[in-house]
Amino acid sequence: MIYEKSRREHLHEKKRIVVKVGSSSLVHPETGSLDLLKLDRLVRVLCDLRNRGLDIVLVSSGAIGVGKKALGFSGRPERIEQKQACASVGQAMLMMIYQKLFREYNHTASQILLTKHTIVRETSCRNAKNTFNELLRLGVIPIVNENDTVSTSEIEFGDNDTLSAVVSAIIGADLLILLSDIDGLYTDDPSKNADAKFISCVESIDESIYSLAKGSSGEFGTGGMKTKIDAARIANDAGCDMIIANSSDFNIIDRLIAGAQEGTLFLAHKSSTFNILDYIEPESKGTGI
Repeated sequence: MIYEKSRREHLHEKKRIVVKVGSSSLVHPETGSLDLLKLDRLVRVLCDLRNRGLDIVLVSSGAIGVGKKALGFSGRPERIEQKQACASVGQAMLMMIYQKLFREYNHTASQILLTKHTIVRETSCRNAKNTFNELLRLGVIPIVNENDTVSTSEIEFGDNDTLSAVVSAIIGADLLILLSDIDGLYTDDPSKNADAKFISCVESIDESIYSLAKGSSGEFGTGGMKTKIDAARIANDAGCDMIIANSSDFNIIDRLIAGAQEGTLFLAHKSSTFNILDYIEPESKGTGI
């Protein structure tokens, strides 16, 4: 336990943190409607971190879910046009709620919508990086989502796990926290195998780690464990630690930064040849970051 604890002692020194929250963490599972009390707790925790002088970026899912409720869809929309319509309505509604909550705690939030197209083009990637850095310098808390209103299969990230890792790489974050409806990485599916062992720390990602990626996303999410491991690979190679943790209590963010033995920690190992295009667009000719 002493050795395990030593791997987390440095987390309280983090200065630039990206927090990703999945759709299932923001809604009531019975109805799919936003859980406003949880949203308020999340915003309060992030504002307090900002009060401590930390740079904070929130990658938030939920736009399509909010939009489909507003437009009267009973299930998840199937056609791309329906998803984009829901995203258009839901993104505006979600940001309105976020803006109101952040202002109640005397902080300013901004909206940044990205697609893969933004990242693979050198000029737009550099502009995105500069915008992030200026917002953070001004004390703003950027709220990021994929631009689902215009995304297609050719230019989409596909899930916000990958997007949050890309954002972490762009802005030089030193910690990425993925919050979802799971505790972290196990040796097997704990809901099906009582002997499944929890993995507290991953020092390197190889095929043996990917072989543990089991399970599927629910109605309100898009990413499973494989996408989270993919995200960890991007973040770690960019020099950013990453933690997968359970979002049932957003106060876990404070505990994780304090070094609590919760969630699965993926340790950073910055690659000297890191280029984001190698991870999201291997055949691209741009320079990326």
